[in-house]
Amino acid sequence: MESKKKGLTKLSLATWILIATIGGIIFGSIVGPAAGNLKVIGDIFIRLIQMSVVLLVMTAVASALANIDTGSAGKMGLYTFISIIVFTLISAGIGLALGMLFKPGQGISLTAGEVQAAEVAATSFKDTLLNFVPTNIVGSMASGAMIPCILFAVFLGLAAGMYKKQTGKSGIVDWLNEMNGIIMNIIKMVMKLAPIGIFCLLANVSGAIGFKVVIPMMKFLGCLALGDIIQFLLYGPTTAALCGVSVFKMPKKFAKMSIMAMTTTSSAICLPTKMEDEVTKFGVSREVAAFTGPITMSMNSCGAVQCYVLAILFMSQATGIVLAPGQLGMAILLSVLMCMGTIVVPGGMVVTYTFLATSLGLPLEAMGVLIGIDWFSGMFRTVMNVDVDCLVAMLVSKKLGVLDKEVYDEVKTVDYTANV
Repeated sequence: MESKKKGLTKLSLATWILIATIGGIIFGSIVGPAAGNLKVIGDIFIRLIQMSVVLLVMTAVASALANIDTGSAGKMGLYTFISIIVFTLISAGIGLALGMLFKPGQGISLTAGEVQAAEVAATSFKDTLLNFVPTNIVGSMASGAMIPCILFAVFLGLAAGMYKKQTGKSGIVDWLNEMNGIIMNIIKMVMKLAPIGIFCLLANVSGAIGFKVVIPMMKFLGCLALGDIIQFLLYGPTTAALCGVSVFKMPKKFAKMSIMAMTTTSSAICLPTKMEDEVTKFGVSREVAAFTGPITMSMNSCGAVQCYVLAILFMSQATGIVLAPGQLGMAILLSVLMCMGTIVVPGGMVVTYTFLATSLGLPLEAMGVLIGIDWFSGMFRTVMNVDVDCLVAMLVSKKLGVLDKEVYDEVKTVDYTANV
């Protein structure tokens, strides 16, 4: 009996999450809608993560910039942005090609009025850029607006670093480092509850929605899955070749964060796990992980941009509306812009789909089936978002000459919190 208990305690968090995933789906399928009573427990878990994400992001970015020189910060930002743009545009193109080839919206009967869509005012490109700059950082923090918070953290980190050089006082920089370490510990405590929270979330989904909603949408979900596979086969070997490491070691290293991404469908919730794994498994320097982690979470959304483009094509095909070449170009542009500071917690796709449909003149009722299976499509979106974030961090580390291949090759180990 004692040996069984020891065996259970030795199971990794990723293993417990996988067990919770399977158990939640089976339990929800058996119990049915009554499993929805467990949703409140899952929501509590999500909120416990959300309560620390903004502070985690801001302290991570600020402390990273405060501890490096301005020249390095400029290079790091440039390499990060270039990687994000390249990955995002390629992913959008893959989504467009799959949507045009397989036509997921054809042959699906939609019923108007099934979904009461939220009212979203289409914003111009100038307004989008303007909204990136906060007028009240406290308000941005309260609303969870990630891009304004990151922008403020960039200035805070650079200013703190300048102040340290000018005065020789490191109190503020030390405070940022220590606060980031404290927030990380809060997240780690909450993550111990992940199997319970994920079990409850999936029990609710499988009990309330069931597979009858998924079956008519297999073509759409199949396109997302195929797109993810294509991206993995393209991005993984390319990144490995550029970084001079073995691509065959990547699947095992991605396992934990990928399971987290698929089960929570939230890049924000995966952020702590992603940043730690980048350092301890992929050999990314802690400074690069702290800088690129929050930024890629909000701006690098390869899985999301693929899904947005596919959703636009699905809505146009399902309603018989043919999009002109110019409108297809606009669809890609809008999808890319929506990834720049997109909502990174579950439930944000209602607003996103409404924005895209309104901007392109597509009927709002076409979103009905998409929103009905949004949790399932969210699995494919998020796993691609999170994993490509890690590849961006690897490329940036390689470009800056700080990628530790010995850590990647498992020759040595590092403690993520050792230098906090």
